[in-house]
Amino acid sequence: MVRVIGIDPGTRSFDFCGLDDNRVILDRSISTRDIINDPWLMQDVIIKTGADLVVGPSGFGVPLTSIHDIGERELFLMSLIKKEDKRSTLGMRQSIIQMKQSGLPVFFLPGVIHLPTVPDYRKLNKIDMGTADKLCCAALGIYDQSLRLNKNYSKTSFIMLEMGFGYTAAVAVKNGAVVDGIGGSTGNIGFLSMGGMDAELAYLIGGFDKELIFRGGVETITKTPETLMENENALSAYLEGAIKDVLQLTVSVEPEEILVSGRISRVKGLFDELKERLDSVPVRRIEGFNVKNVKEAAQGAALVANGLAGGRYEELIDIMRIKEAKGTSLDYILLPEIENLRKDYGI
Repeated sequence: MVRVIGIDPGTRSFDFCGLDDNRVILDRSISTRDIINDPWLMQDVIIKTGADLVVGPSGFGVPLTSIHDIGERELFLMSLIKKEDKRSTLGMRQSIIQMKQSGLPVFFLPGVIHLPTVPDYRKLNKIDMGTADKLCCAALGIYDQSLRLNKNYSKTSFIMLEMGFGYTAAVAVKNGAVVDGIGGSTGNIGFLSMGGMDAELAYLIGGFDKELIFRGGVETITKTPETLMENENALSAYLEGAIKDVLQLTVSVEPEEILVSGRISRVKGLFDELKERLDSVPVRRIEGFNVKNVKEAAQGAALVANGLAGGRYEELIDIMRIKEAKGTSLDYILLPEIENLRKDYGI
């Protein structure tokens, strides 16, 4: 048996899920602000748990990489924050440096765009097809559907809808492999984020920093998740956008069901409203493990960590072909202007 930890770097909290074989040994959530202010927190949790392997906060992702091989290039690819941007990554960077210096067994995962199971033509002019945490949600979905419907991993097919506090994203799974995805910054409106930006709006605004990507969602109207149900315009924009993301992915897969995860999906009444509006295919929540504090992405990250360590979920990782991920999220942009950025960061 192996002891592992999966970490989900959420907008509001970092979730830590630990497994000893299939037994939950860690179920802890720490505010993102605390992680940024105290870079030692992540390391302390890992050391106290005695993990054999840890899936670290991977952001936009890199091909499967040990922390010992993480440098400036990889840090940029995981964050996609330019050097001149005022948004600070100091806390996260310092946490990774400290874990590296301590020799902790941390690995970083790919995003959807890195996977060989996603056809290259679907990647054209895309960067965000689903971050590494969305890939982990998909892994939990494969496990969950396999368990609930009593089928092999390779027979699972569904669309995962992640309704997070920051973003809404969707991932298509066919025959146990991720085949397509719509990331939070390319899809429809989320709670905090506006989602994909109209290119004409981007032109009119001109140069802007990373912070803008986290704004413009329905939170601008409702202020809190709990009041989302009280504003018909905001609710319809949010739910209709999520449904459009799901239906767009039906071009790539005929799902047996829609699996829903994420903080906003737990707002009272919202899930039932989603099911009522999306009535063309069965919709249910991902059930996952018996945990109280951590969300689905951390559970999925722990599953992946177990598989990478040669545990009972190794077959799931092999079917998803996570170890075969390659390239960068900037490889499929057709605009020549991307080349200067690639040169600046040695990509």
